[in-house]
Amino acid sequence: MQSTHYLHLKKIPTGITGLDEITDGGLPSNRPTLVCGNAGCGKTLLGMQFLVKGALERGEPGVFISFEEVGEDLAVNVSSLGYDLPELINNKQLYIDHVDLQGTQLEQGGDYDLEGLFIRLGAAIDKIGAKRVVLDTIDVLFAQLPDPRRLRSELRRLFSWLKQKDVTAIVTAEAGEHTLTRHGIEEYVSDCVIALDHRVQNQLSSRRLRVVKYRGSSHGTNEYPFLIGKQGISILPVTSLTLLHAALEERITTGITGLDEMLGGKGYYRGSSILASGTAGSGKSSFAAHLAQVSVKRGEKVLYFAYEESPAQICRNMASIGIDLGHWLDKGLLQIHAVRPTAAGLEAHLLGILEVVREFEPQTVVIDPLNSFITGGDTGAIKVMLARLLDYLKTEGITAFCNSLTQGGENEEQTEIGISSLMDTWLLLRNTELEKSRSHTVTIIKSRGMSHSNAIHDYHITDQGVIINSDASST
Repeated sequence: MQSTHYLHLKKIPTGITGLDEITDGGLPSNRPTLVCGNAGCGKTLLGMQFLVKGALERGEPGVFISFEEVGEDLAVNVSSLGYDLPELINNKQLYIDHVDLQGTQLEQGGDYDLEGLFIRLGAAIDKIGAKRVVLDTIDVLFAQLPDPRRLRSELRRLFSWLKQKDVTAIVTAEAGEHTLTRHGIEEYVSDCVIALDHRVQNQLSSRRLRVVKYRGSSHGTNEYPFLIGKQGISILPVTSLTLLHAALEERITTGITGLDEMLGGKGYYRGSSILASGTAGSGKSSFAAHLAQVSVKRGEKVLYFAYEESPAQICRNMASIGIDLGHWLDKGLLQIHAVRPTAAGLEAHLLGILEVVREFEPQTVVIDPLNSFITGGDTGAIKVMLARLLDYLKTEGITAFCNSLTQGGENEEQTEIGISSLMDTWLLLRNTELEKSRSHTVTIIKSRGMSHSNAIHDYHITDQGVIINSDASST
């Protein structure tokens, strides 16, 4: 019986946050990858980040050939990201060359001649022993070839030459009006094609990345938001495409004795996601503050993201119920980040949250409230953003407490964003009108993996915090 051999495509990690997860390991080794997109979408930056990460993290020198920007301009453009290109050049980790094609006679005797470019690029590769190459952009290189058949032939010739040099290459190209690239041919002769897009919706700009094709490899096929931040390009999702995060067994107190009793006497699971939904004035922020206080008292760090109130206002309000958050701010165990939701797009908010989480390394994160993001985007996009955030926090073992405002009435057991399915524990807080007063009740809609009360419990918000009556029946 004849045996069958399966060849596994070798890949080179890009080092770009999220891209290696989406491409299932990186770009195809010793093959060119086409990166196309409209102006300002980040093609040049992605190529430069690919080279810098390779040089610094994997010891793989790189060559950047620009047909538009000179080396000095490139160095200035990426310096804000912390990339010191002159130092990399001095250390022979990077080689940058600007090829000015204006006035160059690429056609000689009726034939298109790339030999001069091959000699120049080959010398640069050999000079530093380059393993990675970026050509930015080939539209300028092939501007004199309007004939599609000749263009396809020369593209194949260029890509074949790059493969023979055993380098992993990124080749950038401008997007066409109705095609991925200006000529509509480049994507067909490339083994891997990545499309970038910069769009504006509802007066908010956003960027998207999509792996259009990847011969011989599995890959994510969706459109993924990406941002250009302090560390360069970050592509979302920033976690694995699979659900492999651990299910922690440790239980942590909620900070409210009666609520612990409703949750089997042990509180929340560490690393779980908790939702407190309710109408205005039902005490959602008070429940969040209790968890924050009990966490910092254990010596753990807490991040509080506020989208409606200032840190001073939060501290003042919580002090009225006996919770001194200001003390823990001074101790450095608590950070409150307050910003208006309309200050940036959803992806920028997500990147900002993740950057602070990585820097501060908290054990608990509070988001208050989720509904504020509705003013900055549609509910579908918000749900996708929050799914990525909660998946990341769960992967890191971070407990997430989120508040959501409901309108009351018949739809109290529905969240405006529709993210209740993402939550492990869901607390429904209600305001009930009596003859001459209002009362508060709390119900546990669900709490995965634990026994919990299914009764409706009264609670009071006092100067000693939230007190839950335990006289209701529970299971």
